[in-house]
Amino acid sequence: MSTPPVVTRKDLLTAMLDAGKSVTKVEIKEVTMGPKQAAPLHLHPCPVVGVVIEGSIAYQVEGEAVQHLQVGDAFYEPADVRVARFDNDGDTSAKFVAFYLLGQDEDELIRILPE
Repeated sequence: MSTPPVVTRKDLLTAMLDAGKSVTKVEIKEVTMGPKQAAPLHLHPCPVVGVVIEGSIAYQVEGEAVQHLQVGDAFYEPADVRVARFDNDGDTSAKFVAFYLLGQDEDELIRILPE
């Protein structure tokens, strides 16, 4: 009799949300960025967690060090925090899956900010 395959779980990220945040809906988006494509300065009115599934991303919350995310790396973008960089820093497309944690009557996912 063969041994059944083992299920493994790898911790990718633990993100602490605002204690007052009530999540009633999650929107999941697959986002593709072209080679060397840079996102503008922005924020999310809701917390966002995600994972890189292709390529590499340079991620920087304003005032903090740049994080270089590779395939399999998870990230957390807190609500209402200015994101200075979320850029494809590779020569090929980059792709990530983002989970937008929304509260009651929240629909806005991203707000582009003036530089």
